[in-house]
This record gives sequence, C-alpha cells and structure tokens, in this order.
Amino acid sequence: MNGMNLHLALTFLGGVGLFLLGMRLMTDGLKVAAGDALREILARGTATTPRGIISGIGITAVVQSSSAVIFATVGFVNAGLLTLFQAIGVIIGSNIGTTATSWLVALVGFKVDLQALALPAVAIGMLLRVTGQGKRRAYLGDALTGFGIFFLGLDVLKASFGDFGEGFDLAEHTGNGVWSLLMFTAIGVIMTVVMNSSSASLAITLTAAGTGLIPLTSAAAMVIGANVGTTSTALFAVIGATSSAKRAAMAHVLFNVVVGIVAFIGLPALLWLVAQATQLMRLEPGPATSLAIFHTTTKLLGMAIFWPLTPRLVGFLERRFRSAEEDEGQPRHLDRNIASTPDLALDALNMELKRIGEIARRGARDVVSMEGSAAIARLRQDRAIVDRLILATAEFSNRAQYGDIPASIADGFPLAMRIGRYYGDIVEHVEEIAKLEATLSSPTDPAISEALTEFRRETAHFLALADPDAEGFEMKPIKHAIKDFADDYQSLKNLLLRAGADDRLPVRQMVARLDELSHVRRIVDQAYKAAKYTRRLRKQLYQHRDEPPTTEDSDTYRDEAVMEMTGAPTPSAIQNEDERSEATYRTASADADEAQPKSPG
Repeated sequence: MNGMNLHLALTFLGGVGLFLLGMRLMTDGLKVAAGDALREILARGTATTPRGIISGIGITAVVQSSSAVIFATVGFVNAGLLTLFQAIGVIIGSNIGTTATSWLVALVGFKVDLQALALPAVAIGMLLRVTGQGKRRAYLGDALTGFGIFFLGLDVLKASFGDFGEGFDLAEHTGNGVWSLLMFTAIGVIMTVVMNSSSASLAITLTAAGTGLIPLTSAAAMVIGANVGTTSTALFAVIGATSSAKRAAMAHVLFNVVVGIVAFIGLPALLWLVAQATQLMRLEPGPATSLAIFHTTTKLLGMAIFWPLTPRLVGFLERRFRSAEEDEGQPRHLDRNIASTPDLALDALNMELKRIGEIARRGARDVVSMEGSAAIARLRQDRAIVDRLILATAEFSNRAQYGDIPASIADGFPLAMRIGRYYGDIVEHVEEIAKLEATLSSPTDPAISEALTEFRRETAHFLALADPDAEGFEMKPIKHAIKDFADDYQSLKNLLLRAGADDRLPVRQMVARLDELSHVRRIVDQAYKAAKYTRRLRKQLYQHRDEPPTTEDSDTYRDEAVMEMTGAPTPSAIQNEDERSEATYRTASADADEAQPKSPG
C-alpha cells in the first residue's frame, strides 16, 4: 500500500513537472517570438484605463503568464516608462487575462484525447525548433512544444488524481464549514507560492475537481487562494526597486487580496451566479467549466470594484513608500493657488530655485572633494531630484504667465527658467565626473597628484563664493576667483598633456582626466551664471517691491564688462579658449598613444 502511495505521489509530481515545463516553454517561446510587440503594447496601449485593461488581457492571454506581465509592468514603472495610473489598468487586465488557462483546461482538458493533441504538437514544435535555428519560428516551435507538454502533464494529473481518489477521500475534510473553506484557500495560496505559478495551481485545482476528488465549493476556495498567492510574484519584483514600482506591486496585491476577501464572503452567491451563467451560455455542466466561470467572474468583479476607484487608489498609493529622494524632489513653495498672482509666483520660484541651487552645489562640492566614487548613488539621486524640481518650476512658471504680468517683473520668469537650466547642467556634469572617478586610479606622479588636489581646493573655494545665499555674498570676489580658476585650469591641463607625452601618465588616464577637467570647468561656468542671474532675478523682486538694493546689487550687473576691462577672463572667454585648445590636446593624446607600448593603459 505504501508502495502504491509512493508511486501515485511520484506520478503526481511528474505531472506537475511536465505542466510547469510546458508553461515555461510556452511563455518564453511566445515572449521571444513576439519580439518588441509586447513592449510596444505596454508603452503605447496604456494611455487610458480601458486601453490598459485591454492591453493587460491581450498580453497575458498571449504569453499565458500573468506573472511575466506583472514583472514587466513593475519593471516599466521602475524605469519611468509607465505611470502608476497606467500600470493599474494593465494589472486589472492581466488578472482577467490569466483566466485563459482555466478555460483552456475546462474546454480542452476534459473533452479531447490529450495525448492525441499533445504528441503532434510536440512533434511539430520540435521540427520548427530544429529547422529554424536563430529564427523566429524556432521560438514559435518552443511555444508549440510547451503547449504539447502542458497537455501531457494535464493528462498525467488526471490519471493520478483518478487513482488517488480511490484510496483517499477528501470529502471528510469538507464538512467543517468556514474552517474547511479557509483550509482549502490556504492550500491554494501555498501551491501557488511554492510553484510560483497561479496557472499551475489552477490547473491542478480544476483537474482535481473535474475528477471528483474535491467538491466544487472547496475547489472554488482553492481558486481564491491561488489568486491571492500570485501576489508573491509582485512582491519579489520590487526587491531593490523604486518607490513607484513598489506602489505598482502593491496595487496588484490589493487587487487580488480585496477580490479574494469579497469572493470568499460572497462564495454562495457567486456559485449560484455561476450555475445561472452555465445554463445561460448553454455550456456543458461540470466542475471544471463551473470553476472557469467562477474564476472569470471573480476577476470581472475585481475590475468592477477597482476601475472606478483607480484615481483614489493612485492617490492612496502615492502617499505610501515615500523615499527621502521623493520627499526632497517635491516642490515646497510652488503653491498652485498663488500662480495667478505674478509677484507672489515669482517669489515662490525664487525660493524653489534656492533649494535647487543648494542641492546642485552640494553635489558639486562633494564630487570635487572626494577621492573616489563612493557617493555616485547619491549624486545620481540628486540629479533626479533636481530634474524633477526643474520640471515643476517650468510648469509653475507657465501657469503663472497666463494673463497680465507687471512690466517690472515680466523678465523674471524667463530668468528663473534660465537659472534652473544652469543648475540642471551642474548636476549633469557632477554625475559625469563621478562616473569618470569610478574608473580612475590615483596618479602615481606626486606633481600630478598635488596639482589635482590644489585644483579641487580652488574649485571648492569658487563654489563657496558662487553661493548667492551665503552670508556676505558679492560678485566682485567671484570675478577674481574665476581668474584664479582659469589660470589653474590651464596649468593643470598643460601638466596633464606633458605627463601623457612623457609617459608619466597612461594616455587613457590622461584623456579621462582632461574630460574630468572639462566637466569641472563647465560646472564653474554654470555656477557663475546661476549666481549672476539669481542676483538679477532678486533685483527685479527688490525693484518691484520698492526695496532699496544693496550696494553690491548696484554693482553686480556691470561685472562682465569690468572683467573684460581688467583682463580677467569671463566664462564665455574660458569656453572659447577651451574649444581652441581641445584639438591641441586631442592631437597630443593621439601622438602619445602611438608612442605608448602596447600594454593596458
């Protein structure tokens, strides 16, 4: 007897294995054969909730895997290609699309000779795979082979359940009311989590019910459990993901959990509706067909609940899983209610730009003072924060410029947008420097090392002077500092070029250091411009309020002309000089590279 039970258990596990293998081949083959079509559908077919639902249904029905679609959706949200609102539509549709497996088992698995269907499918699929190496039909062959193996596994499951039912009666576990239903629901959850496939769990449930091993009510409870268990896929998908991706995964969890609770509470009423629907559609009655209808009905019920609530669900989830980056990336001064009052709106822009400038200068100070790339993750976050805030200021500025604007502040809004662009350029160059630093080793030549340290010190000094919110800020010291910076910049560039030509510095490192130098020069240039135009923006606010400007305010706006008269190079002069020297150091780099021994640089 024990030998018989072991044989049945191994047969059952073999059937499950065949079924899972078939599902994997079908899913992978169809995904590859479809190429970029699925990506295009997700990217373009989700503009509205109805379109997102239809896309989710279609993609899931094609690839036969809601897990694959949920993974892709969370990934798209993580990459910023889908909004949370769009993702919820896809999630609803994907949950409906997963009922295709139930209908496949119910309509085919119990009405045809499965081996007569499966073996030809495997034969044709393998023929396509062998003759289509490297072509799309090879992957279609994999999908067709998986289709055949799927039905072979289903046939084995049917046989094993039939034999299993003769020696073990589950009916004795179904007479404890709600507790029995909770037990079968838990079985459905566990099976789905263990096999990581709600389709496999549903196929086993439908097969067990179709062979009479478990009653319809208990099988319906297992279907509910399988739907809840499939949320494990979304939870795995958000490990290390962004806050937006976590919200998308939580939408999937909420959908299945809420629908599961509602379906469990209303189980008798839903089974009555299933019986009526079976008669109405004139389907052949049977447990498998009834369960397929039940599965579809619960998903449609979920759509009816969540579709109207999508905007509120988005709002609820947006307040969850907030990261420090997101909180810092939210505007603090751009109140929509003051956008219609131009002077208040410009003052709000000035305060928000102050925050943006602090973040940009913080990253610039860090990157010019650090020895390696330890802060690259935070610098990347800072860039995302600044980009988000600049977009918010642009949208706010556009709203504020509707209607009449006093002439005294009319130029302030374009000035604000210009300042934001300068800060955006700073964080972009900061990130590029961090990437370069991650690939560079400390120079072995003491002269180069000392020159780099001094250059970083000079740059940090300039950035401190260029902070328009620093106590005692003036433009005149910046004029002198930028001249000193220009001298250091040219001296260090010449030193690096000589070191590369003399083989004291590998050519690749020389070029990388020169690129880094160029990024630093651009940061200084943009910091200077940001400080200059911030002072000009604030002067407009002073004049509009009839506040007397400081002495420094009166002198600030002649700084470019004064620099030219005194011989100090302006930022534009530095830019032109750098462009003239670009060809020179590239030529020297190429010459030095030819002279280098053919060894790793």
